Amino acid sequence: MAKSLILVAFFCSFLCDYSVLSTQVSHDGRAITIDGQRRVLFSGSIHYPRSTPEMWPDLMQKAKDGGLDAIETYVFWNAHEPQRGQYNFEGNLDLIRFIKEIQNAGLYAILRIGPYVCAEWNYGGLPAWLRQIPGLQMRTNNRPFEDEMQKFVTLIVDMIKRESLLAPQGGPIIITQIENEYGNVQGPYGNAGKEYIKWCAKLAESYQIGVPWIMCQQPDAPQPMINTCNGFYCDRFTPNNSTSPKLWTENWTGWFKAWDKPDPHRLAEDLAFSVARFFQSSGTLQNYYMYHGGTNFGRSTGGPYITTTYDYDAPLDEYGNIRQPKWGHLKNLHAVIKKMEKALTYGNAETTELENGLSVTKFFGIGVVPGCFLANKNKTDEATLDFEGTKYFLPAWSVSILPDCKQEVYNTAKVNAQTSIMVKKPNQAEAEPTSLIWSWKPEDLSKAVRGLEPDFTTNTLRDQILASVDASDYLWYITSVNVSQDQQMSLQVNTAGHILHAFVNGDLIGSEYAPNGKFSFVFEKDVILNQEINIIALLSATVGLKNYGPYYELMPAGIVGGPVKLIGNYNDTIDLSFSTWSYKVGLEGEKQQVYLDNSNSTWNKGGIFPKKVPFTWYKTTFQAPLGSDPVVVDLLGLGKGTAWVNGQSIGRYWPSYLTWSGGCSPCDYRGPFQSNSCQTGCGEPAQRWYHVPRSFLKAGEPNTLVLFEEAGGDPSQVNFQTVIVGIVCADVVEGNILILSCQGPQKISALQVASFGDPQGTCGSFQIGTCNVDSAYGIVRQACVGQATCSILVDEKTFGSSECSYLSSRRLAVQATCA
Repeated sequence: MAKSLILVAFFCSFLCDYSVLSTQVSHDGRAITIDGQRRVLFSGSIHYPRSTPEMWPDLMQKAKDGGLDAIETYVFWNAHEPQRGQYNFEGNLDLIRFIKEIQNAGLYAILRIGPYVCAEWNYGGLPAWLRQIPGLQMRTNNRPFEDEMQKFVTLIVDMIKRESLLAPQGGPIIITQIENEYGNVQGPYGNAGKEYIKWCAKLAESYQIGVPWIMCQQPDAPQPMINTCNGFYCDRFTPNNSTSPKLWTENWTGWFKAWDKPDPHRLAEDLAFSVARFFQSSGTLQNYYMYHGGTNFGRSTGGPYITTTYDYDAPLDEYGNIRQPKWGHLKNLHAVIKKMEKALTYGNAETTELENGLSVTKFFGIGVVPGCFLANKNKTDEATLDFEGTKYFLPAWSVSILPDCKQEVYNTAKVNAQTSIMVKKPNQAEAEPTSLIWSWKPEDLSKAVRGLEPDFTTNTLRDQILASVDASDYLWYITSVNVSQDQQMSLQVNTAGHILHAFVNGDLIGSEYAPNGKFSFVFEKDVILNQEINIIALLSATVGLKNYGPYYELMPAGIVGGPVKLIGNYNDTIDLSFSTWSYKVGLEGEKQQVYLDNSNSTWNKGGIFPKKVPFTWYKTTFQAPLGSDPVVVDLLGLGKGTAWVNGQSIGRYWPSYLTWSGGCSPCDYRGPFQSNSCQTGCGEPAQRWYHVPRSFLKAGEPNTLVLFEEAGGDPSQVNFQTVIVGIVCADVVEGNILILSCQGPQKISALQVASFGDPQGTCGSFQIGTCNVDSAYGIVRQACVGQATCSILVDEKTFGSSECSYLSSRRLAVQATCA
């Protein structure tokens, strides 16, 4: 009896503990509900493979400090199952650790299992080995694909259940997603696509995980799936069912970068405008894609031609630094909207459309404090709006928020957050030479260019993805031709891209890459053929596989089908397309893993190292930069290739690729944003600096950098730097608080400008205007210099009176240096 009582007591204790930890998540037509309460939720996308486990806690904390409630991530199938049935959940692929770090930060998690992800990720996250399964067609009503998809989704669901990571188990996961943006491409799949979506929904529901499932960009999402919106603006989005809340899974904070494109930016004013308009139109959950973009390490980029950086102009930059003013401007927005949570989720909404793009929305109801949005959707004209007896100035393309419908607390176009200008500082580690000392070795081409030891042989020109199963960027196509006498001919190769290097009888006769997004091209080069046997070796290279579109997986790569021809002076043609072709996957250096510290490879040392020589491996050692600031390596002077630090790939590099020379002009936040609306870096190297995570480095001992230079470059300019805040600025309207902050151990070391009145210019070029309080400089200097962070209330009490009565409101402009 006593034992029974003990067991009952233990069981009751267990249930009580579980009930305390358990979080009940559901939804109605207004919002996601957590423990029965409707919630306004801010979320941000952070992809675990694009950073490192050592970075995760800091990223989570900065996201929380920025006012987020949740972190959203995809699950990357081809990273976790690179070969069929062989799984990898280690290092920055440790999904479980990542989700636990989210919970440790006190945040919720939104898990987008997919398993198709797009995400500018290689092959959209789907494993290339799927193409080897007979009869398989991806993302349609196809049993072989659905069987493989179900295996992987089940694997992930079982893992998160086993680790008790779902909210009803006491974990942080409050929402899960099946498939991804299928509605954007569904049309060409016809009825099979509709059946596939129904199957996905049934699969998701079968797991009974106790949290809502979503389908983004899926207008015909079956119940109880919640269809959600992705885009730059989602205020006009309406769910397909009255029981589904209005959710925004991807608010694009910027855009991804391609090797041929300038750097894209989305200004903080427009991003805040899109968020405010969404909540004004009764949205209740909004996710930033991306909140931290990170880095495409290894060969993970999609595209083709997506860069190694995935910075995305996000509130946290590629390295994890806070990007100001975007981070701060959004933080202030989150705080204001959170004050209105009850009104937004339980109140009634009443919108009045006025002339010239103006609108007013009031949320009100019994037991809630009314909240109001005043919007000016006109992209050129500012306005003064008389609302309930008070006049409000609304800049063009802006929203003012009145949490009590009486006083403006926030306007999306009035940025009070500081601006931080980042700079790069040279490596100041002890004993670090002014220039790196290099050893080198040529890539061993001897077997490939002679057709020795092939991996397999066929009589056709195969798709590179099928032939290599995406095990490497590189695939050799090798054949021979017998001619009766020495003669000059033209070698003509039709390739689906992305890069081709052609060798004849062991000599490199030419290289070519696909420009401007046209990945298929014809390589043509004159060549002297010797009497009798000539060996033609074609090295095809990919730069990320396609990740989006209907049937995107069928976009070919390499010399698939050709034709490959030799054309004589009199148009006599030898078609080699159906000759015997030998194939070799990858480079010899890759197979030997010469990038590892423990490699047994022999390197050349001393003397003058080769420059501008393609297919060359370079190696050097360096000391890790002092401190904890993010580290980058400057690869200016190199051509194209891949870099490894201490054996870990930091991605592809291609600084010789210059972006388009046109398209960069002064940026204006007003008007609908497009990916090319605001660009910088025209005509410059697509990417010069490459992230080296601190966790890749060894402090106090030599570190190794290895480069494979495919195109031919000069490593003599390569150097390591740290990324720090150099200048902080703010332009704060009277009545608000100036907050200046340097990151990490830095402090405000000097003050350049402090003007209270009508200062002129922008960050980096502030000047005193026609009206200024002389004491402003001294007041700001005393409060801020020598401090890591300072705050000052901007009003007449702080700075004294001035002769600025003609101004509707005065401003404080400050510019300072961090060191």
